[in-house]
Amino acid sequence: MSTLDNTSLQLPKENPEAEDFLPLLGTDYVELYVGNAKQAAHYYMSAWGFQPLAYAGLETGLKNKVSYVLQQDKIRLVLTSPLKSGGEINRHLDAHGDGVKVIALWVDDATKSYRETVKRGAKAYLEPKILKDEHGQVVLSGIHTYGETVHIFVERKGYDGTFMPGYRPWKPHYSSKDTGLRYVDHMVGNVGWNEMSKWCKFYAEVMGFAQLVSFDDNDISTEYTALMSKVMSNGNGRIKFPINEPADGRKKSQIEEYIEFYNGAGVQHMALATNNIIQTVTSLHNRGVEFLTVPASYYEDVLDRVGEIDEDLAPLRDLGILVDRDDEGYLLQIFTKPILDRPTMFIEIIQRKGAKSFGKGNFKALFEAIEREQKSRGTL
Repeated sequence: MSTLDNTSLQLPKENPEAEDFLPLLGTDYVELYVGNAKQAAHYYMSAWGFQPLAYAGLETGLKNKVSYVLQQDKIRLVLTSPLKSGGEINRHLDAHGDGVKVIALWVDDATKSYRETVKRGAKAYLEPKILKDEHGQVVLSGIHTYGETVHIFVERKGYDGTFMPGYRPWKPHYSSKDTGLRYVDHMVGNVGWNEMSKWCKFYAEVMGFAQLVSFDDNDISTEYTALMSKVMSNGNGRIKFPINEPADGRKKSQIEEYIEFYNGAGVQHMALATNNIIQTVTSLHNRGVEFLTVPASYYEDVLDRVGEIDEDLAPLRDLGILVDRDDEGYLLQIFTKPILDRPTMFIEIIQRKGAKSFGKGNFKALFEAIEREQKSRGTL
């Protein structure tokens, strides 16, 4: 049974400027196209603490692809690989490597969501489709976004099965303890030169989002590189999409490196929320997850900058966790190194203690850490 409540919800509005006509109730799942779904599933279970949930493949009647579904609290990952040569998934993997194909959004009415977004200019990806089994029905529809990323609208209020029709429960002998990850806080997209405003306009006009905050190259820059970013959010604040584009700098920025190796625009990172970042990061570190590090000098004046916090500074320093404050409170965050062979996607771990921002005060330290990794790869 899904941990997402299947009932229709009227959620309070946190972003008053958002039209929020769909509305969106949360992130239903994130689907990655990967070269070997079985092995990728083992990685996300062993290293990240995801639990096995559902499976679709040859045994369920699929002939050309296989998917493993993993879950940790409200986060669901779908890992999909091709079973034969040729076809769309192989082409996608050849162009981009492993990466996010689908950001699925939980809605109360997938047919309405499709009609409203296509009417406003979205390019259709999947016309409304009903999937049925003995547990009820799920309605899916979808639209294209930046690069080859798509949004699938998922209506599951009439379904009480494991994941959705076409999948069977997956209960392997092995499963690992969770690491305290709770939900998807935000998903970040990288787009090409001068494309940020275009895609922010898309989310505003096509999906009813509004801009939450923006950062220019004065905010996000180092001695060598720079980028610009705007954060788009739906009305209830459950879906937040920062959109990044490169900015002029002396050397190749992380956004340019991403676009070069991903071969276009795509999802740069998932930010996953936890209620105890020290425990979560300790567990992930012990399981072999590699994180970016900042100089010890970062912690010499961090409390002067952010003020009093509940956590002891020593474990934050030992783990490399960053701290920032806004008018609403503070946040703690840390970023992995790329989790794939191509220097493309990574994962952020975030704990919010009231803060609604994205760590502006950490940008310089973070981006210098990324540049050190770029230099080691010879791509700076």
